[in-house]
Amino acid sequence: MSVSLGLPRVRRAGPVPSGAPEGTGLTDRHGRRATDLRLSVIDKCNLRCTYCMPADGLPWLPSAQLMSPAEITRIVDVGVRRLGITELRLTGGEPLVRPDLEQIIAGVRKTHPHLPISMTTNGIGLTPRAAGLAAAGLDRINVSLDSLDAETFRALARRDRLGEVLAGAEAAAAAGLVPVKINAVLMRGVNDHEAPDLLGWALERGFALRFIEQMPLDADHGWTRQDMVTAAEIRHRLSTGYRLDPHPEARDGAPAQLWDVRPQHTTGHDPGTGTGDGAGTGDGAGDGVLGTVGIIASVTEPFCTDCKRTRITAEGRIRSCLFSHQEEDLLGLLRAGATDTELAQRWRAAMWAKPAAHGMDHPGLDSADYIQPQRSMSAIGG
Repeated sequence: MSVSLGLPRVRRAGPVPSGAPEGTGLTDRHGRRATDLRLSVIDKCNLRCTYCMPADGLPWLPSAQLMSPAEITRIVDVGVRRLGITELRLTGGEPLVRPDLEQIIAGVRKTHPHLPISMTTNGIGLTPRAAGLAAAGLDRINVSLDSLDAETFRALARRDRLGEVLAGAEAAAAAGLVPVKINAVLMRGVNDHEAPDLLGWALERGFALRFIEQMPLDADHGWTRQDMVTAAEIRHRLSTGYRLDPHPEARDGAPAQLWDVRPQHTTGHDPGTGTGDGAGTGDGAGDGVLGTVGIIASVTEPFCTDCKRTRITAEGRIRSCLFSHQEEDLLGLLRAGATDTELAQRWRAAMWAKPAAHGMDHPGLDSADYIQPQRSMSAIGG
């Protein structure tokens, strides 16, 4: 039994919405400027992660509704040349499900030789394609990995594919898709105890680990604040095995708050509670930095005021925010014969209407006054 996508309100191709200033980048009414494009190439995924979609999957988009490689290249080109996009992340669903993924990357790379291009993947099928993706022009990769235990992985992903994910991460590193970033979602009572082990595994391999708070973007709409493992809890769990100090470089709108990881001391700073001593001193024997760890706390420590992201779904719709309830149809406008100028202005208008914040950090998050987006993460594009 499939679950409805619950598509949000979408403005179809037609008159360009007004309000956004012409001839500028992707600015909004709150003074932010979007330069980071997250573009989904497909909504389909070959895992069934419990925090994302139902066990039976979702009704996938017909291939004719997906953006073609040429359409993706043109949309990215409009974003870069006319709107100031400086970074592209390809997402899904699972991008590797598309057999023409290398063609998509090569098309964008040919048009924009110096544009940083990264991709988020679950790693299934990555091993045989990593070198080809790098040759096509992919720069870097994020691999989703929530557990190092085969049984726990199977329970979370509803698939027995842990070995393929681990091999895929290693293949990405061997292909030069570095730094390899690892994305992990901790679920209370399921894998939250693995936080220090995941960090140790990543540090040993030179991978950059990013913990992500579970967000209310599951297709089952079963998310609750009480079940979510918060950023403070994640930091506290990590402090049992490591010492975390704030990373000195500016965050600059990045989703992840970075922490320098050092060996644990008998007395030290607990970044989960903000108490203790030894924070940021960098002194003492064996106090060298082992690496960094990031925590993306969209719910409890939101970073909306510094957001630089704009999103395009797999069917070419603009979302100003991951948690938006409204989309603008860019692909329909393109297929109707719109000029690049018209496409750019439709995009500007969508971003001009971006809300100041998503509101997830308020105490009534589970109450009726907070409305979860109807579409799940896989349908939106991470």
